[in-house]
Amino acid sequence: MLQESNRVEFKSVLNDKLEKEIVAFLNNHEGGTLYIGVDNEGHPVETIDLDSIQLKIADRIKNNILPSPLGLFDIITENIDNVFVTKIIISSGSEKPYYIKSKGMSPAGCYMRLGTSTQPMPTALIDELYAKRIHKTLRNIPAPRQDLTFAQLKIYYQERGLELNNNFANSLELLTSEGTYNYVAYLLADENGVSIKVAKYAGIDKVDLIENEEYGYCSLIKAMNNVLEKMKIENVTKAKVTSSSRIEKNLIEPVPLREALINAVVHNDFSREIPPVFEIFSNRVEISSYGGLIQGQSIKDFFSCSSMPRNRELMRVFKDVGLVEQLGSGMSRILKFYDKNIFEISEHYIKVIFPFSLMGKMMSGDINGDINGDINGDINNNEKKILYLLKNKPNITAKEMSEETGFSTRTISRIIKRLRDNGIIIRKGSNKNGYWEISDKISNI
Repeated sequence: MLQESNRVEFKSVLNDKLEKEIVAFLNNHEGGTLYIGVDNEGHPVETIDLDSIQLKIADRIKNNILPSPLGLFDIITENIDNVFVTKIIISSGSEKPYYIKSKGMSPAGCYMRLGTSTQPMPTALIDELYAKRIHKTLRNIPAPRQDLTFAQLKIYYQERGLELNNNFANSLELLTSEGTYNYVAYLLADENGVSIKVAKYAGIDKVDLIENEEYGYCSLIKAMNNVLEKMKIENVTKAKVTSSSRIEKNLIEPVPLREALINAVVHNDFSREIPPVFEIFSNRVEISSYGGLIQGQSIKDFFSCSSMPRNRELMRVFKDVGLVEQLGSGMSRILKFYDKNIFEISEHYIKVIFPFSLMGKMMSGDINGDINGDINGDINNNEKKILYLLKNKPNITAKEMSEETGFSTRTISRIIKRLRDNGIIIRKGSNKNGYWEISDKISNI
């Protein structure tokens, strides 16, 4: 059952406290989720005319809160115990403090989360947050040129059944306070000077460059789609037919790869005019975006699967055209398949390193010759595959080995037992927290 926390709040009905709760989550360093149609005990409450209520919610959030929260919230319908309720996902904003427009930047208008409750923000904290507010957002940076056109952007909106009217530049926040095109507009325009590089190398280092593609000088949406297509082609599917089944495996899990590519673009710090870079090696893909962690964001926040967009205007457009499905969902989709250690976070960069699937390597034939020195020639191919996995990931589980090889867990257990009984592998530590060590009877693994 759902429970209230510092990141979750329930309201059985839509009332006049909506803005107060949204402001508190915008000011919370992890954002939060507000359910409308759920009582204090976490039980769903039947709601009449859900669509109308959700339209009212979106209108109140957009018009009653400052700074603009556009791109920082998502309103969806969720089924709880066969009852449909409204779920509002709120990202942590980078322009704190957020406040209720009619109340002003004061304790009467600024709110924060304390445990499971929402409280007025003290004046001292309001002043402190305002002093740290990042004013140099893309929205406030003038575009390098003003003769911008947006035919490509309009096409992407039309494909989603949306129309951009004559006021679209204002509604998408593509204008500075002076009414000129800003840097967001520049990135989304048909022509610009921004390019995303995709480099491909023959080996595991940058010595032998075999391909260097530029995707850009056009709308960032078009460039993003072109990059996704390119990486989809590079992420080849390997197939292996066994006596009982056909096993298919990409070099990298497709969903996490797509999410990491989009995150690198939408969260990149374009204010320094440094675009993200994607690099393909013989054993991995590296995705680098400029900017490091957002000010006020910790590593714990980064991995908490809550969203804190660096460029909320871009995030909003990416969501409109279907590149982003739901706020805060990207990280959870990556961590579902990969450990946190694929991320390298520095002061200026965030890098994601996806190693190629071991099974993909095996089906490519890369395992041939990796394991020799067979004991009396008695190690068969299936056992070689398991040894290869244990060499590259000593703490791998039977379930993970099954996923990598296509063998049943029962077959995995049988192979492990034989290797262990013959002294080829040795278990170090406990069954739960230990790891496998390969005996020196096997050379050159």
